[in-house]
Amino acid sequence: MDIRRSIPVAMLLVAFWAPALPAGTPEEDFDTVFHLLKKYCFNCHNEKKKDGELDLARFHTYVRAYEERKIWDTVQGRYLTREMPPEGSPSPNDEERVILNRWFEQMTKIDGTCNTVANDRNTNFYRGHVMSRRLTRTEYAYSIRDLLGVQVDLRQLPSDGSGGVGFDTVGDSLFLSPIHLEQYVETSGIVVATLWPEQPVADESPILVARRSELGVPAIQENEAPHDAVKRLLSPIARRAFRRPLEEGEMDRYLALYDRAVQQGQSHLDGVKLALQGLLVSPHFLFLAEPEPEKEGVYPLPDHPLAARLAMFLWSSLPDEELLAAADAGKLQSDEELQKQVQRMLKDPRANALGENFAIQWLGLSPLGTTVRPDPEKFPEFTDDLADAMKAETGTYIGRLFMDDRSLLELLDSDYTYVNEILARHYGIPDVAGPEMRRVNLTDRRRGGVMTQASALTVSSYPLRTSPVLRGRWLLEEILGSRVPPPPPGVPPLPEETEETKHLSFREQLERHRADPACSSCHNRMDPLGFGMENFDPIGRWRDEMAGIAVDASGRLPSGEAFSGPEELKKILLNRKNEVIRHLARKMYGFAVGRDLNKFDDCVIKEAVEKLEKNDYRASVLVEHIVLSYQYRHRFCKK
Repeated sequence: MDIRRSIPVAMLLVAFWAPALPAGTPEEDFDTVFHLLKKYCFNCHNEKKKDGELDLARFHTYVRAYEERKIWDTVQGRYLTREMPPEGSPSPNDEERVILNRWFEQMTKIDGTCNTVANDRNTNFYRGHVMSRRLTRTEYAYSIRDLLGVQVDLRQLPSDGSGGVGFDTVGDSLFLSPIHLEQYVETSGIVVATLWPEQPVADESPILVARRSELGVPAIQENEAPHDAVKRLLSPIARRAFRRPLEEGEMDRYLALYDRAVQQGQSHLDGVKLALQGLLVSPHFLFLAEPEPEKEGVYPLPDHPLAARLAMFLWSSLPDEELLAAADAGKLQSDEELQKQVQRMLKDPRANALGENFAIQWLGLSPLGTTVRPDPEKFPEFTDDLADAMKAETGTYIGRLFMDDRSLLELLDSDYTYVNEILARHYGIPDVAGPEMRRVNLTDRRRGGVMTQASALTVSSYPLRTSPVLRGRWLLEEILGSRVPPPPPGVPPLPEETEETKHLSFREQLERHRADPACSSCHNRMDPLGFGMENFDPIGRWRDEMAGIAVDASGRLPSGEAFSGPEELKKILLNRKNEVIRHLARKMYGFAVGRDLNKFDDCVIKEAVEKLEKNDYRASVLVEHIVLSYQYRHRFCKK
């Protein structure tokens, strides 16, 4: 007998080309699981129907199921929340649930790749980690602020794109165009001019005052050549700006700008300005550069690039003197030193950047007040100041979660928030005066948590009215991390109004819309969540009625869980806290590494959730885990 004839071709391919299957794999249970999937899932999740963009019927062999095992994370999540099978459909009995639970758990478990980074050898078509990237406009502005004390108007710079998991820190999207370069030159001129204004303003920062004093004229010491004076003055600034020690002779090109200005008859001060402006448009300032080793391979990040990466993650800005000193001493390869720096940096006011920059992008709030605005005739009270206050509430709230090392579950619910006078008036909170954001205690749980903040409620509404669909989608995608596919081609947002439907409420119209099988799978997940937020109007104010009719904020999820209003909805979301935390971990990790994520990153996220569960979901645990991970501290270099 020719044994080759008894071995399926697919098994031969797996033996030589597929990755080795981990020990204890659920291969032996696959036939039983396939039968259960066919019995309970294939009616909705097949090649033709693909509810929720899932075709499970194609996994007719264990080999295929294993090769695409990442999909079982999604399936397990919907299965555990009882979204699959939906309420009213045949469901597995207790014995069958045990089999499915065990199989899903085995298929999604960590398989020992947490000390590996993607490279051309272990990942097909790996594009490589971006070694150098331009500062985002936010990072540029914050760096100028911390370096010179000058506030840069972000509107002076072109907006950045986004990539990877949706952040502007992804290097692939941070190209440098001629327009960018022109704007950097123009902005650097404004910054330098601000250092020596004829009439200083009253509220200048202490850093700006100190820098003006250091660089003021006369700044030449006795018996000191002007050229040497400029070098003495600008070298410390260049070291901070470049985020590393200066190389021998590196200042010469900037001093040459000073010399040229003086030779052309300009003043000493004009020469200093030109040399400083040269520093501010230098690629060593505008780009985060990670030096290339001599040979291809995986390398730990050197101390100074690691310090820069850490500062950009936590502060969206430059390393300070203490972090640079630790890098100078070669201490940042130590876990203990990195933990010490993380704890110190999170307590610094600059860590509010995690709210102002990371959180605003994560939650999709950047367009609020610009491309997303309520109708000005219907909502004249929505001003630029109110929009800024809305975003500041969310940014401050999340920034303080990390700075105060609070539980990340407060993202979903809390008994406090942050407001200033204009936002407090908007919410009906008394006794708040002034433009500064300050913490206020809430008298009930209608608010509390990001989902009940006006920023999120406004950005997920239409200009003239609320939208349970938009708000439900926002909760699913931005909070729970569940992707919602676009509607099928040709399906209208809502049925056209007819004599039969014009008397129906918006809820009743949506219920009819969900009756369409092409729409039901997604709308059954989105709409109930959105209706739970209907007590908030399009700009986030509380309302008990609409046009004299009491607001119906009840909903029923596919799992069968029923609720009424945001307080009860938040309780249901807290029962799904690990979905929320897993999504947050993935988002923050992607923001921190500034690249697309791959299969070697999955275990970092999974381990982060496990650590958070064991440590009361404290915010610092997530940050420390990301910073100490192998993937964050190593890179693949291709030659």
